[in-house]
Amino acid sequence: MSSNSLFYLIFTILIAEFLIETLMDYLNAKKFKEPIPSELSDVYDAEAYTKSQTYKQTNYKFGLITSTFSLVLTLCFLGFGGFEWVDRLVRSYTDHPIPMALLFFGIIMLGSDIITTPFSYYQTFVIEERYGFNKSTRKLFFLDKLKGWGMLAILGGGILSVVIWFFQLAGTSFWLYAWGLIAVFTIFMNLFYSRLIVPLFNKQTPLEEGGLKEKIQGYAHTVGFELKNVYVIDGSKRSTKSNAYFSGFGKEKRVTLYDTLINDLEEEEIVAVLAHEVGHYKRKHIVVNLSASIALTGLTLFVLSLFINNPAVSMSIGVSIPSFHAALIGFGILYSPISQLTGLAMNYISRKFEYQADNYAKNTFEASPLISSLKKLSRNSLSNLTPHPAYVFMHYSHPPLINRVRNLKA
Repeated sequence: MSSNSLFYLIFTILIAEFLIETLMDYLNAKKFKEPIPSELSDVYDAEAYTKSQTYKQTNYKFGLITSTFSLVLTLCFLGFGGFEWVDRLVRSYTDHPIPMALLFFGIIMLGSDIITTPFSYYQTFVIEERYGFNKSTRKLFFLDKLKGWGMLAILGGGILSVVIWFFQLAGTSFWLYAWGLIAVFTIFMNLFYSRLIVPLFNKQTPLEEGGLKEKIQGYAHTVGFELKNVYVIDGSKRSTKSNAYFSGFGKEKRVTLYDTLINDLEEEEIVAVLAHEVGHYKRKHIVVNLSASIALTGLTLFVLSLFINNPAVSMSIGVSIPSFHAALIGFGILYSPISQLTGLAMNYISRKFEYQADNYAKNTFEASPLISSLKKLSRNSLSNLTPHPAYVFMHYSHPPLINRVRNLKA
């Protein structure tokens, strides 16, 4: 296929993906005002339900604006030779493939983030603030931006540099070496993310002694789950929304509870949430997800190796001189429909895993505190209780609340 054909195919993919996403958002928004299922009638009172409705409508309209802006920006950048301009700019400074790629991606990603920062600023300090969620300060917001850029430059730039080096050494066989590198990095980050990365953004402290810790340790002992690391993270410095997550495995496994979760839920409900997270571990979901992620990375890199030397892939984004970094951009867009399909499959599996973790919590602890905790978390985040099935299929990694409640009551 010629570079011109690929150029128009890229335009078609970008527009098609936008139209599909817009249709999904529209269908979901049409369901906002549907009656709440009887099993969830106690989630919202009248005032909170009205607030939830307006919050969802506000986010829907704002999302339409941001996605439209993003599409127009991308199409204009592509159509008016933006990639060619950046490529020529970096070639005026260096002709070495690695520095060229780092500068190329650095300019594009930094420029894109700067342009879209007003949208994320508005989302945080206007929309989230209006509905009582935002606790971040402007200083913290921009500090997070700087830290994110630094991490992307060090980690992303480092991996990209090594991948290009592999390509220079091994040609199209580079994908095997790159796959090995990314697999090791993925496992390392899964093990040590909470210890190395989270402290850059949040403070983590061991859960203090008391009734909650005793109940957590008592439950863990009952199910034969060795748990020494239970931490509390200061999520309240940014938002009132609650969360809990499990990370690592072996001696590095730990459970992290947001301080907002501890404030919002009763102790029995927190233990139920923990039981759900233990269920993920016991059912090997973490290992399966990690293995699937590594396998999909290998597939992507293998397919990339088949096209990376094709000049038409580089030229499909409008650059005149083929290169690894230009081909990577073109391939990324052309491969996105396949990524969408694999994403759908991963979401489907994830929803199945959530049911299994819920069942584990029900069987080893109790269903009622988990149900009440899920309802409270939904209420506190003004969640949508009536999502459209197509939207759930496309985007949800967790089943809707009503499905989880019915499953837990079965």
